[in-house]
Amino acid sequence: MTTDFLILGAGVIGLAIARELKRRQPTASIVVLEKEAEPGRHSSGRNSGVLHSGLYYAPDSLKARLCRQGAREMAEWHVEHGIALHRCGKILTPLAAEDAPHMESLYARAQANGVRVERLDAQELRELEPETRSATGAALWIPETAVGTPVEVMKTLAREVREAGVALWNNAELTRVDTVARQALLKHGERLDFGYAINAAGLHADRVAHQFGLGRHYALLPFKGLYWQLKADAGIHLRHLIYPVMDLRTLTLGIHTTTATNGVTYLGPTAVPAFGREHYRGLHGVRPIEALRMLRDLGRMFLHDSEGYRQQAWQEGKRYFRHWFLEAVQALLPNVRAEHLVPAAKVGLHPRIFDQRRGALLKDFVIEQDAHSLHILGATSPAWTSAFPFARHICERIENPEAGAPDRAAPVQPS
Repeated sequence: MTTDFLILGAGVIGLAIARELKRRQPTASIVVLEKEAEPGRHSSGRNSGVLHSGLYYAPDSLKARLCRQGAREMAEWHVEHGIALHRCGKILTPLAAEDAPHMESLYARAQANGVRVERLDAQELRELEPETRSATGAALWIPETAVGTPVEVMKTLAREVREAGVALWNNAELTRVDTVARQALLKHGERLDFGYAINAAGLHADRVAHQFGLGRHYALLPFKGLYWQLKADAGIHLRHLIYPVMDLRTLTLGIHTTTATNGVTYLGPTAVPAFGREHYRGLHGVRPIEALRMLRDLGRMFLHDSEGYRQQAWQEGKRYFRHWFLEAVQALLPNVRAEHLVPAAKVGLHPRIFDQRRGALLKDFVIEQDAHSLHILGATSPAWTSAFPFARHICERIENPEAGAPDRAAPVQPS
């Protein structure tokens, strides 16, 4: 079989790109390969559902440019398709007096990125969200943050691209690529000739890129997000998402609250290292050789204390245990007690890209490209939020690989 465009991975990014390509090239053939039985089994279906505002990202980063627009479009898409959306807003509160400068940095970052932000004094905070606390008496309010429904988004988006004429192959795992012949060999022996390949394989994107001979100095480092659930009868009723003020130099957001569209409130996530690309529970998904490579890369970060990683490793490692997890929760929600928490089935993996030349994790999306393929590495948060404008950006990169992805360009021409 031959296809003009081959998309590897049916996560939210892969499906959004298929949707955008079909809009631009209605007559082009597009095949999306998904190694699982259905789309959204991993990051896209397991994420928190939060439509991020773009508050945290450097103003000149791709994440900052795409996140705010993406949140607006994803919220509108929820409404258009009748998918539950919780418009709750987010509160950022300092947990210690020394967080005050970090709160000012976040306020300035929000303004630079065009994010609507309001300062709250102690009285306003008590009126808006009486369950939380502020070490300084002040807080920040991000009113436009919302929570969507990832699983329903994936089902609806998959149906939409199929109805548009995109071929979505489930249980179709890539095993080898002939980059000269432009041919993909699948696990069960199928061969697929392609004009242009787009790697949106998420947790496996670096391995796929390496098969194409690109991005060899990049490797995935996954971090596991474990959650606890707030009992419905705990007597703690949260009106908004509540996050601690974070230091922009760090790698994690800290333990925070997420109230899903079904009313369940999750507390978390942790950010402990995972030792496999699909290492959700126990030893499932751990491959010894790859686990050793991940340990080596984590060791480099710890040795060089990249971005304060030693302190973060200690802090996050403790939160794997209930006692210290509860301690982190109580810093944010003083009225929570141990009996209010139950383990949540929800587990996510946060895929980060490690630059082995620099010995550091990358903070922005990474895109590698050659004449016949494009590879999306490190499509971590806020990839779900940014999916629709990110898909346009990718199509523009394909159309004009040397033009810096202009806002408007000619239709994609498959090879």
